[in-house]
Amino acid sequence: MAPASQLPHAGNPTPAADRAPSHTPQAVSIAPASQLPHAGNPAPAAGRARSHTPQAVSFAPPKQAEYPPSIMSISPTSHQLAWQRAGFGVFCHFGVNTFHGREWSDGTLPAASFAPTAFDARRWADAAAEAGARYLVVTAKHHDGFCLWPTATTDYSVRSSPWRGGRGDVVGEVAEACRAAGIGFGVYVSPWDRNASCYGDPAAYDDFYVRQLTELCTGYGELFEIWFDGAGSEGRVYDWDRFMGVVAEHQPGAMVFNMGRPTIRWVGNEDGLAADPVRYAVAHTEKSMFTGEVDTLGAATYLPPECDVPIRGDWFWQPDDAHTLKSLRHLMAIHYRSIGLGAGLLLNVGPDRRGLFDDADAARLAEFGAEVRRRFGSPVEAVLSVEGDVVVARFAAPVALDHVELREDLAEGQRIFAHEIFADGVAVVSGGTVGVRRLHAVGSRTVRELRIRLDAGRLESVAAHVTGVERPEEPEEQPERPPGKIM
Repeated sequence: MAPASQLPHAGNPTPAADRAPSHTPQAVSIAPASQLPHAGNPAPAAGRARSHTPQAVSFAPPKQAEYPPSIMSISPTSHQLAWQRAGFGVFCHFGVNTFHGREWSDGTLPAASFAPTAFDARRWADAAAEAGARYLVVTAKHHDGFCLWPTATTDYSVRSSPWRGGRGDVVGEVAEACRAAGIGFGVYVSPWDRNASCYGDPAAYDDFYVRQLTELCTGYGELFEIWFDGAGSEGRVYDWDRFMGVVAEHQPGAMVFNMGRPTIRWVGNEDGLAADPVRYAVAHTEKSMFTGEVDTLGAATYLPPECDVPIRGDWFWQPDDAHTLKSLRHLMAIHYRSIGLGAGLLLNVGPDRRGLFDDADAARLAEFGAEVRRRFGSPVEAVLSVEGDVVVARFAAPVALDHVELREDLAEGQRIFAHEIFADGVAVVSGGTVGVRRLHAVGSRTVRELRIRLDAGRLESVAAHVTGVERPEEPEEQPERPPGKIM
């Protein structure tokens, strides 16, 4: 597996810091937030000048009520930045539910029913990598408690299935396949366990879960992400200090999703959609779709959001929901509203009863990856400088474009919450967040330079794209999911 610091992001095959343009882009900043414009959506923060003296802009400051100074001072770790630059991952819900047409089950479905006929983790990882994903997360244990690795903690696992004669290890094969494909590997491990007889005894279950988490954190190499799902755990108090101690000891670089001591957070819906502005520093996380309960962090914490969404209506492969497969247009709308807004995207493709991606799902995933590459795979970088109150992005020669990609220098935290782009003296687009990447459709035009006003902060890079697309796709209304999937 490629080191986390080298994993590229979706949309552009390699992050800005890893590209080799004909120049070395310089992060540039302009005037403090208190003196700078609101260009469409809110903003806060103060940036520092490097080789120039920022000057105040002479128009109205952005609204800043939502963004106190404490939030603007939070900075990311190198592992968080690597995860943000990765941008796009594939989620694989796979387990005993796959063989019973269930989304949730209660821990009573027989382990012997887990019987994929043609399982090939290499095809999962290769399909993900070819689509531009930089990591893959597998459901090592869902709420039913069935374990996709031969755990010593319970018989409710692949050891009790006929697959591979009871000697198989889905987690191990997927981890190896991800390494071979050069992408990160992560595990989803549900705290809620509907099979474990000890679940009703919190202390005993905490011991049980620590053993499971230790197995996963020590047996499968470097983990890129550990996914804790809050569904079903509403109101339950776990020993998160112990759980996080396991992660800190064995997987200190792994991103922790949403619970315990998280380093990334849930965006708050299962539609894959973020909204501008996308805040990286927050004081709480939302637990699940089924409650208004939140986990309070005690202080503002740098937690960039991940947008999770299934490629179909359901998470596990189902025999009766092929009609819910999302269109390419809808997936591109998700791309603009997640990766294009500076969030991460985790797109679920549930393997079928063969242990492979459904042919239609695999084709749509490939189509999505190809379209993202077509639009955003050949960026033309600008050289950045500062003139008075604006950042100037100059291209080596006049460039045709219809999209602009901005990247913020996040080393000292997220600072930009309002920005405006000008071409030939005319404002062509404005917005709030820039973050790790912001995509703007700006209409077809040929320019030699762009001028950008920020409320604060610094830009790391500016790139032009020519896509042939004048307006981003809008999300489509989705069909109803077939009922009866919950036990």
